[in-house]
Amino acid sequence: MRTTTSALRSKDLLGIEALTPEEITLILDTAEGFKEVSERPVKKVPALRGQLVINLFMEASTRTRVSFEIAEKRLSADTLNFAASGSSVEKGETLIDTVDNLMAMHPDMIVIRHKHPGSPKMLADRLPASVINAGDGAHEHPTQALLDAFTIRERLGRLQGVNVSIIGDIAHSRVVRSNIHLLRKMKANVTLAGPPTLMPAEVERLGVRVVHSLDEALEGADVVMMLRVQLERQGKLSFPSLREYYNTFGLTPERLRRAKEGVVVMHPGPMNRGVEIASDVADGPYSVILEQVTNGVAVRMAVLYLLSGGHLAE
Repeated sequence: MRTTTSALRSKDLLGIEALTPEEITLILDTAEGFKEVSERPVKKVPALRGQLVINLFMEASTRTRVSFEIAEKRLSADTLNFAASGSSVEKGETLIDTVDNLMAMHPDMIVIRHKHPGSPKMLADRLPASVINAGDGAHEHPTQALLDAFTIRERLGRLQGVNVSIIGDIAHSRVVRSNIHLLRKMKANVTLAGPPTLMPAEVERLGVRVVHSLDEALEGADVVMMLRVQLERQGKLSFPSLREYYNTFGLTPERLRRAKEGVVVMHPGPMNRGVEIASDVADGPYSVILEQVTNGVAVRMAVLYLLSGGHLAE
């Protein structure tokens, strides 16, 4: 596999906003090599042998949690999986007390998902271990943006100049924030589309185009990224009904014809079929949704490897 001895500037990955284009490229290039590892009969390298990684998931997760765990095992790390359910958190223990106790086990890295924005940074400022943000509230989800970029680059051969339309619940999505930062840094063109009630105020300041018509967002799109309607983050529906939402913003085969030939259809998951995307599209020939899942392991291997210093023992 192709490897590098370079490392990231920070000991932590808290968001995309702090990364340079060169660091983003380094992560994506490194992930290419680790994708080759995942395709071997023996899917393991000794890069993190002897290192302890704690997966601290204080919010529900399937893809991200499992992806990180697989990535760690393929790098030969020792892993400890911690969930809020069934832990002392349910008895009232604070996050700081929980982490202080975990740090007594001398982990090298902590992967954290938490409902409160800024929780990973609070830990990173306090701890000597590397901290990786696996999603903090509606703030950022950096490894999701990196795997999305990896998938786009793999399919289209570039990021610069690519027209990416992100459609759906913009207001409550940490995925879209990380993707905007990454895609703009890499000189892609970003269009956001969704109901006005699900569009943050003044989001155009991030250098994106905002429309409120699905058809307009699809015109000329190289990539269409659908976002889940995050009902759990809304006090009440921000639109009349789920049926009305699908009729207005649901991606169907007929609507997708407005995009460019060979369009790439993405979704970070989990999907609400029949709400933001039709099954015929999600399972259709333009969909790379399962490729995103596969690529997530390689990208997270790259992040873990580079934060550890990027020294691979062959």
